[in-house]
Amino acid sequence: MSTRGVIVRTPAKVNLQLAVGPLGSDGFHEVTTVFQAISLFDDVSIKFAKENSGTTLTLSGATSNGVPVDDENLAIRAAKLMAEKFELTTDLAIHLKKEIPVAGGMAGGSADAAGVIVAMDSLFEVGLSRDEMEAIAAQLGSDVPFMISGGTAIGQGHGDQLTAALSRGTYHWVLALSSVGLSTPAVYGECDRMRAELEIAPPQVSDVLMQSLLAADADAVGRALTNDLQNAACSLRPALSLVLEVGRDYGALGAIVSGSGPTVAFLVADEDSGLDLAVALTASGVVGSVARAHGPVHGAKVISN
Repeated sequence: MSTRGVIVRTPAKVNLQLAVGPLGSDGFHEVTTVFQAISLFDDVSIKFAKENSGTTLTLSGATSNGVPVDDENLAIRAAKLMAEKFELTTDLAIHLKKEIPVAGGMAGGSADAAGVIVAMDSLFEVGLSRDEMEAIAAQLGSDVPFMISGGTAIGQGHGDQLTAALSRGTYHWVLALSSVGLSTPAVYGECDRMRAELEIAPPQVSDVLMQSLLAADADAVGRALTNDLQNAACSLRPALSLVLEVGRDYGALGAIVSGSGPTVAFLVADEDSGLDLAVALTASGVVGSVARAHGPVHGAKVISN
């Protein structure tokens, strides 16, 4: 057993497509989504703690305000699941250095849970394969397996059944961040309300999007961005519609609410275009803060041990 701590870096995600099926009898929606991991990261550190001290969680970083430090946090739940599954000690000190927005539709909590799984695998020398880690991750939430693998992938079922996507090229993003999150269950509920009278087809992967990714055609990818939750997120947070409009007016190739929001992701042609759009969005006054990122990037990865 290692006596050192481990640090794992885990990315945020954007959804290039999020197709949401009707509400199922189990209370869940079948979804088909195309994830891309992007270069906005949380760092997850785990060290051994004093005997019988239990699992503790501390926080730092730009987006750590309001993040729970108890069992509500997926990172704590991931640590307990790993400890139970492999009969490991729960006397652990976890620290999250957060840069991924909280409740922003970018899977920050899921990223932290994935980071804990990868960190504990390394710390305790468990020797899990990526597939085995993803199977454990699926017990914690639908986005967690993707945060293990990263890259660009298709998620089906509840989003946790992953297939690597054939994608070429690097994509540049400008992210319009909100200081106040949106509740994922509330957004799904609003989506159901807005679609109550409609016949909803089972979700399908967009062939146009997949062909555009394979061709490394950023213009075509921008036109193919779709999110069935976007109207619901804009209904609950009307200011998002203005943010989307302003970003398009300033030259974004595509604009989409990421996941359940409220982060808005703008695809741009290159780094220079990203800088121009970030400056324009900030000057417009409709956006609280912006970040720039690129993708795809790797999933949860040990950077120090």
